Order: sequence, then structure tokens, then C-alpha cells
Amino acid sequence: MDPIVIEGTSKTPSVNFNASTGILELKGRSIPENSIEFYKPLIEWIEKYGTAPQAKSVVNVQLEYFNTSSSKCILDVFKRLEAIANNGHDVVINWHYEEDDEDMLEAGEDYQSIIKVPFKMIEVEA
Repeated sequence: MDPIVIEGTSKTPSVNFNASTGILELKGRSIPENSIEFYKPLIEWIEKYGTAPQAKSVVNVQLEYFNTSSSKCILDVFKRLEAIANNGHDVVINWHYEEDDEDMLEAGEDYQSIIKVPFKMIEVEA
């Protein structure tokens, strides 16, 4: 299965989803003109990956900002990951946030309360 690698822009995050390592990374800003259009191939990739995932999937999310429409799409990504976990596979989400960014910490905690997948809150220096 081919990886998805997308260079980040001022409006879209960088993406690096690698099926052979089981590492999925999302970094940067997520304020695309059309969030659904941007996230649709990512969600489809995760659904396909879910048919034969690695024993452990590690999801690294390090977003500095995302808009409301992106938050719904990110939730959809997490729901697909939750389905993989529900099928008996090990999935962990590493939610990185800057030490002074309460909003991003709270956003991670909100997702953690909705999605039944282990979250690790990881503080990084600003």
C-alpha cells in the first residue's frame, strides 16, 4: 500500500501516512478552503489501511491551529482509527501541543473524551 505524503502549506498540514511502518503524521496548520476535499483521501487511505494494519499504529498529531470544519474532519480520521482499534489492533494517538497553548491541549482532551483510543498528551516547547 502506497504511503500518502503531502507537503504542508500555510493553509494545509503536512501529511505522512506510512502503512509499512504504521506511523501516521499530521503537522502544521489546517485551514483549507475545503476541509472535506482535503481530508477525504486521508480517510479513504485509513479505511484501506484498516483492512491490514500493522500490529501497532502510531498517530502523531502536531497541529498549531485548525478551523472548525477541519475539526470535524479530524474527528472522522480518529473515528476510522477507532474502528481499527476496535478490531483488536493497537492504536495510539500522540497529541503534541505547545507548552503555552491551552486551546490545543483542550482540543486534544476533547477528542480523547470522544474517541476510545489511547491518547498521549505531549507538551513540546514553543
